[in-house]
Amino acid sequence: MANSWLTDVPEMSRRDLLEIRKTLDGAYRSFSREYGESIESFFDPLLNFLVWFEDLLLSTPWWLVIAILAGVAYLASRSWKLPLAVVVAFTAIGYLGMWEDTMSTMSIILVCTLLAIGVGVPIGIAMSKSDRTQAIVTPLLDVMQTMPAFVYLIPVVMLLGIGKIPGVIAVVIYAIPPVIRLTNLGIRLVDKDVLEAATAYGASGMQRLFQVQLPLAMPTIMAGINQTIMMALAMVVIASMIGVAGLGQPVLKSITNQYFTLGLLNGLAIVALAIIFDRVSQSYAKRAQQHLKGSEHD
Repeated sequence: MANSWLTDVPEMSRRDLLEIRKTLDGAYRSFSREYGESIESFFDPLLNFLVWFEDLLLSTPWWLVIAILAGVAYLASRSWKLPLAVVVAFTAIGYLGMWEDTMSTMSIILVCTLLAIGVGVPIGIAMSKSDRTQAIVTPLLDVMQTMPAFVYLIPVVMLLGIGKIPGVIAVVIYAIPPVIRLTNLGIRLVDKDVLEAATAYGASGMQRLFQVQLPLAMPTIMAGINQTIMMALAMVVIASMIGVAGLGQPVLKSITNQYFTLGLLNGLAIVALAIIFDRVSQSYAKRAQQHLKGSEHD
């Protein structure tokens, strides 16, 4: 017994641990009761935009939506193969009765991606400009990328309840790290000689950033956006647990009711979306890179 400390892990007493948990839980509940409504009203414009965008996708004729998506795919790739794949995939999705859920999922993913870009790119730029900022933000990104996805739902639901906005916030928190990391990396990898040449020609700091660093870092930033889209799609099923409409809800229903075919078809629709978004963003990144190489040769 005297040597039990050599074999037993030192543990806090259960009473003390329970007291800490009660204190933290109580503090968060008090915070959510005090500021929950204010925070919810802050996100009202985002909710209105999300609802409007979802209604727009659902009210637009299906053939027009497919034509627009195929056009975007062609502009990104300059090839007929990707637009053809878009037409085939979305026609099959509609034919199998998953059109509305797919449009809801697309609206969530596009809004989350825009939010992640709008927040993540400036943070990545700030990290590239300051080693101290990078040292502070990097551990936070490590936590965000390794934390189990379900854990994000707990504080968001406690604060904002169940609905679209808590789902969007959870998806953005889960999916934003890649775009931050790769924006930082892309800007830091820009050749110092190029920056010195820009400075020698009298470029200001903002001119160097927007006319030199960001264009040269664009392929790397696009890779980050690509990964953010993939992670957002992966989070869709989990976010359906807190009321996010779309393809995730039938998948969740199929799990609880053991409907194999329902889960498989909706899962394949999510895979189709992921592959299409992936190919479109990759094709755009490759074309941007080739354009930059062509400009350098000129």
